Amino acid sequence: MGGPNILKLSWIFFMVYFGKCSPPEEPIKCSSKTNLNCTITNSYGAFPDRAVCKAAQAVFPTTEEELISVVANATKEKRKMKVATRFSHSIPKLVCPDGEDGLLISTKFLNKIIRVDQENMTMTVESGVTLRQLISEAAKAGLVLPYAPYWWGLTIGGLIGTGAHGSTLWGLGSSVHDYIVQLRIVTPAEAAHSYAKVRTLENGNPELNAARVSLGVLGVISQVTLKLERMFKRSITLSERNDSYLSKEAAIFGRQHEFADFTWYPSQHKVVYRIDDRVPANTPGNALNDFLGFRSTASLVLAILRTTEETQESISDATAKCSIAKLTTSTLKIGAYGLTNNGLVFTGYPVVGFHNRVQASGTCLDSLEDARITSCPWDPRVKGLFFHQTTFSISLSKVKGFIEDVQRLVVLEPRSLCVLDLYDGILMRYITTSNAYLGEQEDALDFDITYYRSKDPMSPRLFEDFLEEIEQLAFFKYGALPHWGKNRNIAFIGAINKYKNADKFLKVKQSYDPLGLFSSEWTDQVLGLKDGLTIVKDGCALEGLCICSEDIHCAPKKGYFCRPGRIYKDARVCTRLSSR
Repeated sequence: MGGPNILKLSWIFFMVYFGKCSPPEEPIKCSSKTNLNCTITNSYGAFPDRAVCKAAQAVFPTTEEELISVVANATKEKRKMKVATRFSHSIPKLVCPDGEDGLLISTKFLNKIIRVDQENMTMTVESGVTLRQLISEAAKAGLVLPYAPYWWGLTIGGLIGTGAHGSTLWGLGSSVHDYIVQLRIVTPAEAAHSYAKVRTLENGNPELNAARVSLGVLGVISQVTLKLERMFKRSITLSERNDSYLSKEAAIFGRQHEFADFTWYPSQHKVVYRIDDRVPANTPGNALNDFLGFRSTASLVLAILRTTEETQESISDATAKCSIAKLTTSTLKIGAYGLTNNGLVFTGYPVVGFHNRVQASGTCLDSLEDARITSCPWDPRVKGLFFHQTTFSISLSKVKGFIEDVQRLVVLEPRSLCVLDLYDGILMRYITTSNAYLGEQEDALDFDITYYRSKDPMSPRLFEDFLEEIEQLAFFKYGALPHWGKNRNIAFIGAINKYKNADKFLKVKQSYDPLGLFSSEWTDQVLGLKDGLTIVKDGCALEGLCICSEDIHCAPKKGYFCRPGRIYKDARVCTRLSSR
């Protein structure tokens, strides 16, 4: 048949395509030029519950003074507020105000570099500055942010608000919020203080530990000062190995290499080790990281890929899915995952280059309008990737058991996790203990799992139960912490109880915003202040809105019933009975 051959050609074209694409659209849409009657979504076009979030108005302040005025006016009116970023990459409903009378405060134009202090190696930026801007401007001064997320489309306010991170067990750790030396935040205030207050928090002030990871419920971060380092070079080698020793090496590999991480393909029993360290600045090389999955993609190619996967799902063709998975991983390997030795071609490992050129990427954002002929792969305006993300961190003392449990599941059904290979496997990054009240509690390994999501919320996925069991294994057997900016609803069940300083965070929240103007039903549920985090209804387990307890929470008419897990018997998962 010609279908798979067409897909192979399309996928290869996707991986090597270097064209320009349409930049992401504004996540806030309003019905008038005065920004009234608005809706907001995330960059993927769908929240976990697929709700459309509404607000009465949106504002786009351009200075801190304008921001103060906005917060003051809303506080005076006792109006609910939520902060929105330029690209809105958080999956959960952190940007959704309660009801339809709320106010959206966008940091889109709070995007200026305030100052760069070369002598003290600090940089002060407004919260709407993107990670790419920060990396670029710091490099001009010979400085770098030592550790950062791999995707540069995040804003500084957004990434620290959700605890975004890179990968390391060295220095102060991989979380950007742990490099904050000063932070300015605008909060509600009483009439005596003109209804808004600018609080300047510095290292040593315990309230900064609440603001480092705030989920947007304390106020609006206006400025951040970060501690940087002098420019340095890195040497990177990606080594593909069998995953037989992964469970034993996972806890120690990060101590051996500063920027270590793994990309794991469980169904293929493969894992790619990142051997990544600093090298002297005079080491030859001018490498560039332009990760293949973050490049511009032809919309036609995206449509072919998505249609093919939808067809495979509809006819339960696991064999075809696994074949395409192997093609995908081999193509990534041939393309060195987007690494080049000189910015143009890959000639072999090690790849050596300046830190600012290899630490993050995202060229599909850096583009001109082309009527969506090309796009970021997940752009909801085209038929492209549509997925769930389950992302969590497990203490290094427990990762061995978790990895072995996943491997036991693969032995039971070798094809069960081929879907992960189509989304670049399981990315595993190191995180260190943080002073942030809602930050990492122990040195840990973060697992980032991306997988197929149906456009129909009532349609089950192929091997639905395997990924549900992995999700429940992580959060309930191994006590994993959720990534605040990702995940489905069930990841947050009881999560707040895993943070030993949660009560201190809630005290600061009450002090800064006693009326809860920056809170919402969702954030109150996540913080344990209100019930209703799980949404129990027909089919709710298919979308991670609940853990099934009855068959109707799955898809019994399509053969999926609520049953215990295969190896974790406390799990309750949606199982296709013919597959058991």
